[in-house]
Amino acid sequence: MRHLMSPLDFTVEELNNLFDLANDIEFNLDKYKNACTGKILATCFYEPSTRTRLSFESAMLQMGGNVIGFSDAGSSSASKGESVADTIRMISCYAHICAMRHHKEGAPMVASGKSSIPVINAGDGGHQHPTQTLTDLLTIRSLKGRLNNFTVGLCGDLKFGRTVHSLIHALERYTGMKFIFISPEELKVPDYITDSLKSKNIPYEEVIRLDDVIPQLDFLYMTRVQKERFFNEEDYVRLKDFYVLDKEKMKNAKADMLVLHPLPRVNEIAVDVDDDPRATYFKQVQYGVYVRMALILTLLKTVRRDEEC
Repeated sequence: MRHLMSPLDFTVEELNNLFDLANDIEFNLDKYKNACTGKILATCFYEPSTRTRLSFESAMLQMGGNVIGFSDAGSSSASKGESVADTIRMISCYAHICAMRHHKEGAPMVASGKSSIPVINAGDGGHQHPTQTLTDLLTIRSLKGRLNNFTVGLCGDLKFGRTVHSLIHALERYTGMKFIFISPEELKVPDYITDSLKSKNIPYEEVIRLDDVIPQLDFLYMTRVQKERFFNEEDYVRLKDFYVLDKEKMKNAKADMLVLHPLPRVNEIAVDVDDDPRATYFKQVQYGVYVRMALILTLLKTVRRDEEC
């Protein structure tokens, strides 16, 4: 039995197989409409989510499966003091696979150690968001035809952005990558990220102005400044509108540059960008359903009958 805690849990070859399956689902959806009949997905979301939770639920329902779970900690026994370890033991007797989001880093990892069903990390604090990374990689591969030889711009909250951290780690494994980190000083990418890039001799730059580097980029990954990660309201207010990608800035970008965003957006991408053919953030949402369908199928196949509750 396997779990997914990090995008690095899958080899590059396994990711290629996963993306091939996701693309097959995209173009042959009817073939998979009964693939999970009789199976149950538990969505254990201790932290608010719209896209990730609904994407998992849509993925399972479109394959004929069922969904149980909770959408915030207040509606679970966590409000009574139940531990994550005890919760997953209980969930293992109700469901065949679990997607867990938690505000504490490492909580899904703790759950995976006590679970008798596959656990998918659906986001843990500011640490990882592997299924968003799988979505990002599938989007890039599907629209660009490859996952190597890119100049990648990541803009906004690079300090707390778990989607950014997961994506960088995943792209490190592909050849010909260059990263340009665009952020205010207070939201710079953590040192452990840049230390990892240095150790692998992967080139990167850290800049403050998006305008200075946008002509170089093959794709631009925008992120919102996350209010929920700030301890100080004043810092959030000061930084929340630091970057705004608009139609004027897009004039300086390559004709085939892709704009990605994990969503939700606040003000960091103006609505006048939405009609630009390079804006792919809503396509990402659809790819997210396909890749989660592929992931659920892949992980369910790793479970032996004698491991089920």
